[in-house]
Amino acid sequence: MKKVLMSAIILLSAGCSHMMQQKNQTLHYQCGTTPLTVTLNAKTSTASFLMDGEQLQLKQVAAASGTRYSDGKYVFWSKGQSAWVERHDRVIMSDCTVIQ
Repeated sequence: MKKVLMSAIILLSAGCSHMMQQKNQTLHYQCGTTPLTVTLNAKTSTASFLMDGEQLQLKQVAAASGTRYSDGKYVFWSKGQSAWVERHDRVIMSDCTVIQ
């Protein structure tokens, strides 16, 4: 009986963690004097945010360190509580820090 109960608990826990990974996560950054709100979608591996009057949706790409999203023109790169945005390989927003 203990094995069955333990197996059920493990399966339920795995299901819950899978469901948690499927949710969107909204992060609020302060980049100098400019606020930036980024929505991360674990299911589609995308980051979306408003930049230059356009709603961007960037796909996650390989990164040596941190997490990186790109659409070929824009890059959103985060590492820990910090982030920055590049356009055509030039940093256009830096010193971005997660705020509560």
